[in-house]
Amino acid sequence: MQADRKRSRRMMSLSAFMYFDGNYNLAAWRRPEAYADAGLDIQRWIDCARILERGKLDMIFVADYTSPPGFDDVETMSQTARSIGFEPVTLLSALAMTTTRLGVAGTISTTWNEPYTVARMLASLDRLSGGRAGWNIVTGRNPDDAKNFSREDHMAHDDRYDRAEEFVDVVFGLWDTFEDDAFVIDRTSGHFFDPTKIHGLNHRGKHFAVRGPLGVPRPIQGHPVKVVAGDSEPGRQLGARVADVIFTSKGDIKAGQAFYSDMRRRIASFGRIPDHVKILPGVTIYLGDSRQEADEKYERLEALLPVPYAIRQLGILMGADLTGFPVDGPLPDLPTSKVRPGGFQKQIDHARRENLTLRQTALRACAAKSHFVIKGTVQDVADQMEDWFVNEAADGFNLLPPLIPGDLEDFVEKVLPELRRRGLFRNEYEGSTLREHLGLKRPPNALASRS
Repeated sequence: MQADRKRSRRMMSLSAFMYFDGNYNLAAWRRPEAYADAGLDIQRWIDCARILERGKLDMIFVADYTSPPGFDDVETMSQTARSIGFEPVTLLSALAMTTTRLGVAGTISTTWNEPYTVARMLASLDRLSGGRAGWNIVTGRNPDDAKNFSREDHMAHDDRYDRAEEFVDVVFGLWDTFEDDAFVIDRTSGHFFDPTKIHGLNHRGKHFAVRGPLGVPRPIQGHPVKVVAGDSEPGRQLGARVADVIFTSKGDIKAGQAFYSDMRRRIASFGRIPDHVKILPGVTIYLGDSRQEADEKYERLEALLPVPYAIRQLGILMGADLTGFPVDGPLPDLPTSKVRPGGFQKQIDHARRENLTLRQTALRACAAKSHFVIKGTVQDVADQMEDWFVNEAADGFNLLPPLIPGDLEDFVEKVLPELRRRGLFRNEYEGSTLREHLGLKRPPNALASRS
């Protein structure tokens, strides 16, 4: 890019998305330089969190499968390291003790939990971490979850979001049941807390009846940072109404700009300030000293992907069973799914546009789903990230490192210095909480304002 490139006064927000395996590429665990037993190696998690904190990133973001997917085909299921892993809040509590500034965010489903439990876990994590907790609000799409929660089938997509809308309102209300200065701990009067500064929630709705109060003081951040990644119509509406951070998967800058514009409009329609919500597309980076080296890195990992498992994973994303179709034929036309209505449209559009076979579509999905992929040198990576950032396609990025720890180290040691040279990312943390890292305000207590 030219020296007179358009500059932005704001700084990128950067998080790193971590799975329980070699990392975002499903085959990466098979590489000798990867952590093969990533799901159960706590030292791996500690090492990665410290790399991210050294780079001054906003947060580590732990993804989660509530249940191992694919148990009806154990042979195929056995070809992935993504079948096991620690429960996210338990893991994040450990990571909070080994870091001092890095935000710690995790995925928790609104479909397979109760609001009181989630509110209590996250308020506890925020207190334990000194105000660094975040919650990725999901409804879940793995059909195998249902069978571990006393149901035969997954809840329909719109029903899940209807439940989620009420679920988050209950959680937010519970976080506000104690006022910030409620705990006076006055030995003389005998009051541990001020009885005028505790509130019942007394929620009674379609899905939940929750009295409150919560058995944990109000979180240090007021509310832990709220993250939403849904791209359907209900998902976009939920994100616009409640999210502090919106994750998205967009494969090119035009799609990113369209999403960015749409979400800012929706955010404003709820009376919120669009600049107070960070939109972070996912980006998978294959870094090399040359573009050829980066391409070869991508191809090495793609060659290790097991096709049957890749097709099963694509089917979960699209809400359809793809196992009976010819793998080298075109992506089939699929009926509307009650789990994900209309299928996973981004995968369909990409496959049709590029004339991909089912095999090619599945391998591409397992390498990066429908996310933005950069293959190239440090200059290439920085150029493209800057292009999205200054041209209203992103407020930063959710990094999806294909292979860890190497790709995390390369980003921190090679790409971040170039972003800093361009004035696009901070040199040091400027606060102690995750909200401060993201430049987000602490929310007022809604229940206190009513009393």
